[in-house]
Amino acid sequence: MEVTRKDFSLIQLIRGNLERCILGKKVEIDRLLTALLAGGHVLIEDVPGTGKTQLVKALSRTIGGQFRRVQCNPDLLPTDITGVAIYHPKDETFVFRPGPVMTNLLLVDEINRATTKTQSALLEAMEERHVTVDGDSYALPKPFILIATQNPIEFEGTYTLPEAQLDRFMMKISLGYPDAATERQMLLAPDSTSPADKLEPVADSTEIASLMEKVSQVHVDEAVGDYLVRIVRATRDHSGVQLGASPRAAISLLAAARASAFLQERDFVIPDDIKALAGTVLAHRIVLHTEARLGGLTTDEVIEAVISQTSVPVRMER
Repeated sequence: MEVTRKDFSLIQLIRGNLERCILGKKVEIDRLLTALLAGGHVLIEDVPGTGKTQLVKALSRTIGGQFRRVQCNPDLLPTDITGVAIYHPKDETFVFRPGPVMTNLLLVDEINRATTKTQSALLEAMEERHVTVDGDSYALPKPFILIATQNPIEFEGTYTLPEAQLDRFMMKISLGYPDAATERQMLLAPDSTSPADKLEPVADSTEIASLMEKVSQVHVDEAVGDYLVRIVRATRDHSGVQLGASPRAAISLLAAARASAFLQERDFVIPDDIKALAGTVLAHRIVLHTEARLGGLTTDEVIEAVISQTSVPVRMER
C-alpha cells in the first residue's frame, strides 16, 4: 500500500480534533494515536476529573466508528461484556445477543472495580479479537481497540489487574493535571463541560484500518530490531526485577515504534522511536522484587537504566 500525503493530512485532522477537546496534552494524545494505529489497547491510570473519559469519547467521535462504554462495578458479569445466548422456545434455538464488546472502540471505565472473573472475560477479546459464548466464537469488528481507565488512589471495592491482563495493554499512560494557563483556558472555554460532544467525525473505520495496514509496513532495520531486543532482554536481567518484559512486550514495542514513525511522517523506525516509547510500553509489564520496591526503585527507573546501558546502533540500512 502506498502512503500518500492524504494519509498524513488525515492524521493531522484527527490530532487536531483531539487537541481541541483535551488541551495541553499533545504528548499523551500522540501516545493514544500511536496505540490506535498500532492496533494496541491502552490503560489510562489517573485521578478523577483529568479528562480520561473525555479523551476516549473525543477519539470515538473523531474516527466515526462504533463506540460502547462499560462502567465497571463488582456486580458486573462476564456476559454483560461479551453477550449471552438466549433461548427462543418458539424456534427452539439459541440466539446470540452481542454485548458491548462488539464494537470498534470499547471504553472500560474503572476496570479495577470489576471482579477478576469479569476482568478475565476481556482477555480473549484483547488478545484474540473474538469472544467465546457457550462454545461458539464470535469475531470482533475491525478495528477493535479497548481503552480502560482506573483510579490509582481508591482501593476499597477494587481488584488489582493481574499481570497477564496488564501484559495485554500495549501502553499505560497518565494525563496528569493541566498547567495553570491551560486550566484557565479550559474554564473560560464556552464548551468546557463536554467538548467531545461537539466534535465532528473526520475519518471512518475503513480509513483507520487502511492507516493501520500502512503502519504495519513501516521499515525496521535489522540493527534497530536488535537494539529493541537487547532493551527488552535487559529488563529481565536487572537485579531489582522479578519479572521482566515478555516477548509480547517486544512485539508491542515494535508495533508502537512503527506507528510513532508513521505519525512523524517517516517510513522507517529509528532508535529514538524505541527510546521514547520504552517506558510507556514496558514499565507496566515489569514486576519488581519486594526488597527493591520497598527500597524505592520504580519500573520507570529500571527502563531508564536499561536504555542508558544499551548501546545505540550507529549505522542503519534503508
